[in-house]
Amino acid sequence: MSEQVDCVVVGAGVVGLAVARALALQGREVMVLEAAEAIGTGTSSRNSEVIHAGIYYPEGSLKARLCVEGRQRLYTYCGERGIAHQRCGKLIVATDEAQRGQLQTIARKAEANGVHDLRWLEGAEARAMEPALQCAAALHSPSTGIIDSHALMLALQGDLENAGGMVVCHAEVQEAAIHPGGVWLRTADGTELTARTLVNAAGLHAPLLAARLQGFPQQFVPQAFYAKGHYFTLS
Repeated sequence: MSEQVDCVVVGAGVVGLAVARALALQGREVMVLEAAEAIGTGTSSRNSEVIHAGIYYPEGSLKARLCVEGRQRLYTYCGERGIAHQRCGKLIVATDEAQRGQLQTIARKAEANGVHDLRWLEGAEARAMEPALQCAAALHSPSTGIIDSHALMLALQGDLENAGGMVVCHAEVQEAAIHPGGVWLRTADGTELTARTLVNAAGLHAPLLAARLQGFPQQFVPQAFYAKGHYFTLS
């Protein structure tokens, strides 16, 4: 017998928990299914934990609009919930005179995206902020910051559960099908659920889950793209 649930969110990372929280605060019944043993063990905790200002995205894109709005709302939420964060800012540098034009292009794109607080610095001004720099010029972005992603996810989970939602770990979705009455799901332990609303927030596994969903148009299954990042420390 399949248990009826109003909303099922697959994936308990930042996106899944934020979506689940929003649904629960609207009065919806929400269950989050997480394949791992705890929340946020995937890409949500394997990143630089940067709060981006919204500088680089194409003008008019959803990324540009949502990053600027989301950054402002995230700082507000962190302040309200006591989530560790720091509006530390960042410097984007032109390492030589030839890169001044590129820096000016970045400044114009940021302005078009609604990032109005960038400040142009000549080399000496930038070195006054960071003596280890060698640059011809720089842009200072005071709205860029860092955040404790684990504390953020715990706050989102707390809001979700306080609103009546729940998170279930060790609950990998292995089968799914669209039925007239909703979306039928079966987890690894054999539990069967039927959800009126299904949200696929499974991170790197989202394309696989979409492909498993019987009755879902295959042309809408997202393609997986993998990228490797490189991080450097200044010693």
